[in-house]
Amino acid sequence: MTAFNRRDALQSLALLVASTSLSSLRAADQKPKIKVGQIGVGHAHASKLSVYRESRDYEVVGIVEPNADLRRKAQETAPYKGLPFMTQEQLLNVPGLQAVLVETHVRDLLKTAEVCIAAGKHVHLDKPAGDSLAHYERILKDAERQKLLVQMGYMFRYNPAVVMLRAALQQGWLGDVFEVHTVMSKVVPASDRKNLAEFSGGIMFELGCHVIDLVIGVLGQPTKITAFSQHASPIADGLTDNMLAVFSYPRAIASVKSSAQEVDGFERRQLTVCGTEGTFHIQPLDNPTVRLTYSKPRGEWKAGYQEVRVPKYSRYVGDAADMVAIIRGENACEFSYGHDLTVQRSVLQASGMS
Repeated sequence: MTAFNRRDALQSLALLVASTSLSSLRAADQKPKIKVGQIGVGHAHASKLSVYRESRDYEVVGIVEPNADLRRKAQETAPYKGLPFMTQEQLLNVPGLQAVLVETHVRDLLKTAEVCIAAGKHVHLDKPAGDSLAHYERILKDAERQKLLVQMGYMFRYNPAVVMLRAALQQGWLGDVFEVHTVMSKVVPASDRKNLAEFSGGIMFELGCHVIDLVIGVLGQPTKITAFSQHASPIADGLTDNMLAVFSYPRAIASVKSSAQEVDGFERRQLTVCGTEGTFHIQPLDNPTVRLTYSKPRGEWKAGYQEVRVPKYSRYVGDAADMVAIIRGENACEFSYGHDLTVQRSVLQASGMS
């Protein structure tokens, strides 16, 4: 197995790592911290707040959670313990507040984000971006008008293996991409399935959206999406839990598979990109190893198959670092409003919600 020490293919990864390195710490010492708050603790990924609390770039000023039961539980858990709880109006009026993490239940994500954008705040919006494309598009247009960031919480964007893939694609080392294959599955406990069944899009809407973001990042907007779905579990809860979507392009096909029943599904989560000059395979996505092949030597990579270890991946550290750099004007946002709108349109179509 090859150590992860190549240079040419990893320039983007080096920039990402640098954002959380000593230079970033020095910058944090010299510049005011970004004041951030969070609205909601009901989202499955709401505990990401701990990343912002641990960062020297942020000052977490408060939490909003109107549901008394959720608020009481959150006050005793590590990500929120010791932080002030307040109303939404109070948070949005904290002097110097620049950004808000929107971590409500999915049904409330868009209306909450819209209030934050209207108040002139940058937003980290968790996924999926609601069930109304028109509402989401309205939010993005208002954010673009005000030059505000709407950072989507797709959890593999800053994965070092995915960053490495983007660098290879930018170099043209894979040639013309003709195939993308993704799997994003797990076992969803019976106690959680009923909540997911609230939306007809089922497990593709809830989980498959993470890899749909990756497909759009590689191939862009598809010409057609064909969705296949079923309720395969003996649990009679109505959750669409076994789903496949085929993305058609003029010279490529992509597949997205998502299930709520796969034993040890985390281990088979994968992204494979095949081009005329090479193949790039990441598995598992959450703790990535890369298996790649090139038709000829590329930079310091040899021709033929090779395995590459990548650094341990911690979710949302890259998101937080990138948000700081964007707010401070040090980086441009790599994921455009148009990209995010295309992702959401594709998520709804692949989930059978269009």
